Amino acid sequence: MTTPTDGTAIPADAPPPQCPAHTGMRAARQPMYGPEAATPYALYERMRREHGQVAPVLLPGDVPAWFVLGHRENLDVMRTPASWSCDSRNWNVRLPPDSPLLPLTAWQPLLVFADGQEHARLREAVVDSLGKIDRHSIRRYVVRYANQLIDSFAHTGRADLVTDFAEKLSALVMARQMGVRESDALPLGAAVRDMVKGSETALQSNDLLVSIMSDLVERKKADPGPDLASHFLDHGSNLSDQEVMEHLRHAIVAAHENTTNLMANALLMVLTDRRFRASLSGGSLTLPDALEQVMWDAPPLSVGAFRFARRDIELGGQLVRAGDMVLLGLAAGNADPKIRPDLHLPAPGNRSHLAFSAGPHECPGQDIGRAISETAIDTLLTRLPDLDLAVAESELDFSTSLVSTRLNSVPVRFAPRRGRPAAQESPTHAQPLPAVASPAAEPAATAPARRSWWQRFLGRR
Repeated sequence: MTTPTDGTAIPADAPPPQCPAHTGMRAARQPMYGPEAATPYALYERMRREHGQVAPVLLPGDVPAWFVLGHRENLDVMRTPASWSCDSRNWNVRLPPDSPLLPLTAWQPLLVFADGQEHARLREAVVDSLGKIDRHSIRRYVVRYANQLIDSFAHTGRADLVTDFAEKLSALVMARQMGVRESDALPLGAAVRDMVKGSETALQSNDLLVSIMSDLVERKKADPGPDLASHFLDHGSNLSDQEVMEHLRHAIVAAHENTTNLMANALLMVLTDRRFRASLSGGSLTLPDALEQVMWDAPPLSVGAFRFARRDIELGGQLVRAGDMVLLGLAAGNADPKIRPDLHLPAPGNRSHLAFSAGPHECPGQDIGRAISETAIDTLLTRLPDLDLAVAESELDFSTSLVSTRLNSVPVRFAPRRGRPAAQESPTHAQPLPAVASPAAEPAATAPARRSWWQRFLGRR
């Protein structure tokens, strides 16, 4: 439960206080849950027509907040921490103990809830530690794990690119970089996805996640290595064991969910979007360009971290009172007609999207997510260039939460492969991975042949 900044106790049965600014306009607020919220872009368009670039909304439990729809307005909030705090203890709403918003908003000693000098201390530790991760080793591990996963279903002629590929690959690669035991990687990834989904077993999944990360901290204190956990422990910011564990927990949740969603959305674009196929066949769009387009059209998170007004402030024509919550509309800002009057036109090379936030809280690991997704998709389509969607696009399974729209399944079919092409065979792929391996020791043969898979993919069509 959130607590007021003065530290006074709140009775467990106390009702949420009613902010005067909210009470009078509750009926005019748009619920950010329910059937209409399942089609967010239509909802964004309607809210923009009715309220402009900032709209009053209701969160689950009829909790009032503001939703930022404008691209410029989102950047204003992200880039002015003097006016907008990340610390949820500044919120003028107190939640009941059973609120579904508590896992997202309850204050924790984390970078994402910190302001000022505390934020600077924690961010320095995160940025420096991520900077020590070898990007070349990431790509080698992506190729290695991707080929193993493809080998597991290539003979069947069918696969689900989310559950059989993107989810598992993201978990394996991110766990490796953090120092998690390989035997724990897939259970860890499954726990993260279950927790973010908010299922009935979400609390048990979080317990497993905390257990794995706590064990990781203890192991790396005794036996450090070239991994994120060891870099955190060794950093000059003197993070406590609890801070290290919490930041590892947050990092795996953010990295795994975002990278999985990015891969799934990009693969769906490859299979269904005529703009993508036409641009690639004309030579004007590369795979990195396509990933940027996905971050415009279907960012991994549709809503970014919350902010809390430090004072009464006007934003997008609305008066936001001190202590009010605002939600950063990443997907809504990307679709702002003031910067994208025609959403059907691609934006190759344009990285002004909001997918990774901006300002002092911009995602520090965004290049890792890009590298994993680009290498994974390249490897998959080099191996299986005849992929076809196995169901009608209208039958795809999505789930929508407050912060994201997730593809749960992308079933595909292709001609079954009896074995890996001779040029791709190597002892590294034929053998199970060891529990601990040095990427520097892997042969260069693990890299896929750099050929134009998209020309074969598009030519087939």
